[in-house]
Amino acid sequence: MIEAVGAEYWPDYFTALRRLLAPGGRVALQAITMPHERMLATARTHTWISKYVFPGGLIPSPEAIARESAAAGLRITHDTGFGDHYAETLHQWRARFRREEAAVAALGFDRVFRRMWEFYLAWSEAGFRARYLDVRQLRLTADDTRTASSSPADRHGEAP
Repeated sequence: MIEAVGAEYWPDYFTALRRLLAPGGRVALQAITMPHERMLATARTHTWISKYVFPGGLIPSPEAIARESAAAGLRITHDTGFGDHYAETLHQWRARFRREEAAVAALGFDRVFRRMWEFYLAWSEAGFRARYLDVRQLRLTADDTRTASSSPADRHGEAP
């Protein structure tokens, strides 16, 4: 869940992925994304999602993922988006959650939590339906034509 990592840790995250790859290995990454300009604007605000769902995190843009993975010596060799399908998944999760509200309450989740969770599912569904958000599956491979930066700290000064 790169969305929960936080932009300041993306260099470390991708460097770790690269370092842990076996020769010829690949990384499968699924990430919620948003357009780059929206990501930059969101990074300067304090949203409900950043407070309650991904504290300290930031939903990345495809461009940010490409930049950070390349800087760590990884190449994106496959990239598929399926936000429309994920919107339907969220719709079904929310309907099931509402149907099972009594069972969820019996597990000890209070009304405030249940309302917040339903709001999160509805907000997410709307974001994917409006294409404000996307979810992508990427395959990353080691870029053997170059070496990664010697230190992730070399890239910490970059904006998200």
